Amino acid sequence: MTATIHPLQHGREPSLDPLMSLVAEDMNGVNAVILERMQSKVALIPELAGHLIAGGGKRMRPMLTLACANLLGYSGTRHHKLAAAVEFIHTATLLHDDVVDGSGLRRGKQTANLIWGNPATVLVGDFLFSRAFELMVEDGSLKVLKILSSASSVIAEGEVEQLTAQRRLETDEEQYLAIVSAKTAALFAAACRVSPVVAEAGEDCELALESFGKNLGIAFQLVDDVIDYASDVEVMGKGVGDDFRDGKMTLPLILAYARGDEADRAFWRAAISGKRVSDDDLAHATRLMRSADALSDTIERARHYGRRAVDALAGFPGGKAKSALTQAVEFAIARAY
Repeated sequence: MTATIHPLQHGREPSLDPLMSLVAEDMNGVNAVILERMQSKVALIPELAGHLIAGGGKRMRPMLTLACANLLGYSGTRHHKLAAAVEFIHTATLLHDDVVDGSGLRRGKQTANLIWGNPATVLVGDFLFSRAFELMVEDGSLKVLKILSSASSVIAEGEVEQLTAQRRLETDEEQYLAIVSAKTAALFAAACRVSPVVAEAGEDCELALESFGKNLGIAFQLVDDVIDYASDVEVMGKGVGDDFRDGKMTLPLILAYARGDEADRAFWRAAISGKRVSDDDLAHATRLMRSADALSDTIERARHYGRRAVDALAGFPGGKAKSALTQAVEFAIARAY
């Protein structure tokens, strides 16, 4: 895909570097918690968990927890354990997702389920969920526990809803956005909301940062769904066209099907039923999406949610933290280019 300007950009190349630099010291504390709490006397648990945890992920969600705390001037360390809990929840969902999807690649490496099998992968995911809840309880705040436990159940609901929508061409944009809001945006929102709770910044701050996280999460997933059709393994870090072959009703496909003629729709029906899943079919699917402006319009929707995320920060003072969070939104969208 090509574009002359990046979305939301103001004369700079979008980057996660400002966010990573802002939270680098705190992230050392988070990583120490992660390393300590993924240990177990059952040797397979840290071995399998470490395969994904040490697998090169950006750890964007825990970084958001740390950056939001920084934005509010919080100087304690409670957010270290909570950021680690957020990462454990995320990692557990990835392990479970790969089993559900039968995925073979994650972050450019073989998935845990391919190496150790589905039963072990599911059970280690359960272990990480349990560790996340231990960390929440240790924090001692019922409000924090409610935010993160609620997000965990919403994520599971979103994953189940996505499964029931799979290979169903009647899935519409509203249902798709509900799935995205649950399976992806809920954890972004919770990761951001726990920081003002810890910082005792008040409900207005909680709601503003929750809105920031939710809208960033939606934008992030929209771009991921574009990248699945318009990228390569190096960018995506998983098998290109996985969504296509799995029959996932993502927004680019929903738009292309709605805008296609009868011949296009016949192709989509065959593809989504699993009868057209070759590399040539994937290439044809991508061409149909481009001709229907389905990819560019999906990115435009990501921009819309990105702007809403940035707007949610309007009431916070300027500075490194606010700038880093704004650039994180820009980076999330610019990944599509």
